[in-house]
Amino acid sequence: MRSFTRRALAASTFAAAALAVMPVAHAAPDALGTPVGHITLTAKSADVGIGYTWGQGTLTFGHKTYRFKISGGNIAAVGFSKIEATGIVYNLKNLHDFDGGYGALNGDATLDRGIGGAILSNSNGVKIKITTATRGAHLAAGGQGLSFQIED
Repeated sequence: MRSFTRRALAASTFAAAALAVMPVAHAAPDALGTPVGHITLTAKSADVGIGYTWGQGTLTFGHKTYRFKISGGNIAAVGFSKIEATGIVYNLKNLHDFDGGYGALNGDATLDRGIGGAILSNSNGVKIKITTATRGAHLAAGGQGLSFQIED
């Protein structure tokens, strides 16, 4: 009986590990379509009325990882914050379609720590469902525009 339990435990652990390392491209479709990649990013934002955001991130797409730069700004924002985020990428067919300006209409308030999310989209039809964790003191209402640029 113990031998069977150990084998069952080993088999279930192996199956869970295999599922954890499957590429995002095999994920099930949702309302935005089928995921084709994912991003992680770290950015900082300094705002006094009109703000500025800068940072860096990585995009995993087509079994490769690419570094990218982040720049952009907020309208009607005050404060300073550090942002860490992860996101699921949709509708990216070619790597060069990732570059460009992404827009989102949202607001946020952070005092010490906060979490949030948004759907970013660019003019090439790429969409990113992003989940953020922020630290600092930050208050924003209105539009946010970010630019992502793959580094060579």
